[in-house]
Amino acid sequence: MKKDVVLSIDHLSKKFGKFEALKDVSFDVNKGEVFGFIGPNGAGKSTTIRILLGILKASGGTATVFGQDVWKDSVSIHKRLAYVPGDVYLWPNLSGGEIIDLLLKLGGAKHSARTDELIKQFKLDPTKKARAYSKGNRQKVALIAAFSTDSDFYIFDEPTSGLDPLNEEIFQQNVLKLKQEGKSVLLSSHILSEVEKMCDRIGIIREGQIIETGSLDEMRHLTRTVIRVTTSEQLSELHNQPGVHGVESGTKTNEVTFSVDSEYLDNVMKYLAGKGITALQSTPPTLEDLFMRYYNANGKQVKEVGSHD
Repeated sequence: MKKDVVLSIDHLSKKFGKFEALKDVSFDVNKGEVFGFIGPNGAGKSTTIRILLGILKASGGTATVFGQDVWKDSVSIHKRLAYVPGDVYLWPNLSGGEIIDLLLKLGGAKHSARTDELIKQFKLDPTKKARAYSKGNRQKVALIAAFSTDSDFYIFDEPTSGLDPLNEEIFQQNVLKLKQEGKSVLLSSHILSEVEKMCDRIGIIREGQIIETGSLDEMRHLTRTVIRVTTSEQLSELHNQPGVHGVESGTKTNEVTFSVDSEYLDNVMKYLAGKGITALQSTPPTLEDLFMRYYNANGKQVKEVGSHD
């Protein structure tokens, strides 16, 4: 194992009876990296994470964290790991503050000035009993405890489920802070804007299989840029240009909207320039485009993207 690899998953599989939840999953997370693990409800994200945490035993393949086997060495791995699930269940009779302190103690950490700062940032009332907390406040308790620890690897499984946009922003700032400190993060999410803001690389999982991994820049070649253009001359042959899709006429003369595969962008722009561009607007591809393109790839309806597997 290379010394800068924190998590290594190699040909991982998991069967529940005849159902194959994970099929040949492989990816790594490096030191100081935020890795986005994306896919819809039921794709296999949470199953993968439960194997990494030593809760489920894999049916095949290997997974190591810090070079140690996730099943055999789970106790020693957990000493250096922080985890926040998408549904946090708390002790109803304890206050939020008591639960944060208990979680820290269980992880061998203590309530610190950092903890107080996080409570303030997330605007949590730590004196309230957990039974009075909303889902968002329960998430805050777990996030504050996780961000208070000095772990080497943080696993977040749909962590902002139930948080408002302001608290999502605070979560993102704290993840970027971890990255600056050289920590590693595995972020399982369906909120694509969240992944796009924070992640160095992403892995897309579909029906238990990893269908693509790479940095956003590496994967943008798989997406299309949307162009709206008005030209002096007619664009009658535009739909015949390689890489051009969905040509639609606009409201003005010689105005069209279309999408173009990134690898053909240069050729298409040369073609348009030859027709005398008078107005041009381009919308760069987003992770959302990439995601939708994968899930529509073989004519299947995009599944509802939920908060849990």
